[in-house]
Amino acid sequence: MLTSTVCAALSVAGLGIAALAAFRRRFLAATRIAAFALIPAGLVMTGILDWITGLVLKPTVWAGFGLLALSVLLFLVSRFVERRSGRRTERRAAAAAQPGSAVAPAASAPSLGAGREPGRRPAAEPARQGGTEDFSDIEAILKKHGI
Repeated sequence: MLTSTVCAALSVAGLGIAALAAFRRRFLAATRIAAFALIPAGLVMTGILDWITGLVLKPTVWAGFGLLALSVLLFLVSRFVERRSGRRTERRAAAAAQPGSAVAPAASAPSLGAGREPGRRPAAEPARQGGTEDFSDIEAILKKHGI
């Protein structure tokens, strides 16, 4: 009974504000305010409000929601643990299948050529200008890997 009175008062107050907005020639705003103001009255008339207040104010309902939340949480945790343990076993299986530590051990060291020192340029090789670079080394590497 109290909720019906409160909803009726909210609807009347909302319709009063809508009338004030319409008086100020803000018809679109007045229409929106009136639409929102009629919602509480509609909830009371359909009986949905009694169902909602019965749902919110019962402790057993909240206990049921708590159990549902706990169930979802347990499900999510079990999926997370399952995925993490699955990834670990996949990593272990992949590591056991390939005994070498690197995919291509020779590819980790840069190829300097015969007798070259890093940082020194042979006298026969001309100095490269800023815009023109020789891509023959890159092409050789790509050809070596079949690309």
